[in-house]
Amino acid sequence: MEFALMWLATGLGTGLSPWASGTVGSLLGLPLAWWLLGRTRRVQVVVTLTLLLAAVPVCHLAEQSLGDKDDGRIVLDEIVAFPVAVLGQTAARQPWAMASAFVVYRVFDAIKPPPVSLAEAVPGGAGIVLDDSVAAAMSWLVMAGGLTLWRRRQVSR
Repeated sequence: MEFALMWLATGLGTGLSPWASGTVGSLLGLPLAWWLLGRTRRVQVVVTLTLLLAAVPVCHLAEQSLGDKDDGRIVLDEIVAFPVAVLGQTAARQPWAMASAFVVYRVFDAIKPPPVSLAEAVPGGAGIVLDDSVAAAMSWLVMAGGLTLWRRRQVSR
């Protein structure tokens, strides 16, 4: 059971990468987000919330097992939070938009500006998942603004 838990928490082992484990692990969020964008908004929201909630106890138990607060090997939180960055934004299925969302998300997750840093202070699995969810929500705002400007530019051509 512990092996399966750690396999999930480490993003099928991607979190064990010797360099940029959070970014490497987050890559698994790309196909998940792309797949979700092909569904109705209701399905996107329900699946995303379900995955986020399911990740809390997994990340909590993995943190206890590894002994470090939000251990870098735990990347399930990055994977399931990334879809929040593009939730409901069908234009994000364009490769350039998905890549942009990924970069913005990773920047917010890495530099942890408030309120990301405040969310990270929450203990246990809830804090592990919450800080990435907040980083993804901030990325969603940036993407929504960027995609709106892009659409306006396309119309004016």
